[in-house]
Amino acid sequence: MSKHFLTHGHGRALSRHHKIAAAGVAALGAAAIGLSAVPSSASTTATTSETALPAAKVAYSTEPIKNVRADITDPTAGAGLKIEKIEARFEAKREAAARAAAERKAAAAAAERKAEEARRAEEAASRAAERARLKAEARKAVPKAYSDTLDGWIRESLAIMRKHGIPGSYEGIRRNIMRESSGNPKAINLWDINARNGIPSKGLLQVIPPTFEAYHVPGTSKNIYDPVANIVAACNYAADKYGTMDNVDSAY
Repeated sequence: MSKHFLTHGHGRALSRHHKIAAAGVAALGAAAIGLSAVPSSASTTATTSETALPAAKVAYSTEPIKNVRADITDPTAGAGLKIEKIEARFEAKREAAARAAAERKAAAAAAERKAEEARRAEEAASRAAERARLKAEARKAVPKAYSDTLDGWIRESLAIMRKHGIPGSYEGIRRNIMRESSGNPKAINLWDINARNGIPSKGLLQVIPPTFEAYHVPGTSKNIYDPVANIVAACNYAADKYGTMDNVDSAY
């Protein structure tokens, strides 16, 4: 075994070179410690300046927080205003629609009234035109002789009625004559209420004197027993009260 190695429990012997190296390392370490212990002038100045500066106070402010809150609140307020404007526009449109509907309804009612008035005026004009036509035809008609019979009396009466625009038909007149007087132009009722009142019904169509006078047609006899005068006056009365003698089916 080499002499440089020791037995168990002893350290290894250092060579001369090892000892010199260890001493150099120790010297370098001591120098480094010395340099770090002595501060340089620049470091001292910097440290002194930093030490001389007073500690700056930290100021706290709520302004940024307020601004943030405003930024959050303002959009919400703007949205609320927009909703109110939209609702106002919808309400205005609804009211405008209601007004328009009411105006349309009023216009329709007015148009309906106007149409009804026009219809009535047209009907009145038509009736007037028909009466005028009948009168014109009567004036143009060639006078003809009528037999002195019930048939002749009715036909002559119809010619006069057409001339004066009085409605009635041959059948309607004859039917009422047969019921009222059986065709007797001198018939008189002495038993009904008119007779008891002193104004008995007379003639073919049993007309009372006041009615005959009120509805007498010019150009006919003023004798209530005259067949033609009696028929024409009675038909004139029936036209005023019932529309036409054709509508009369009982005592009138």
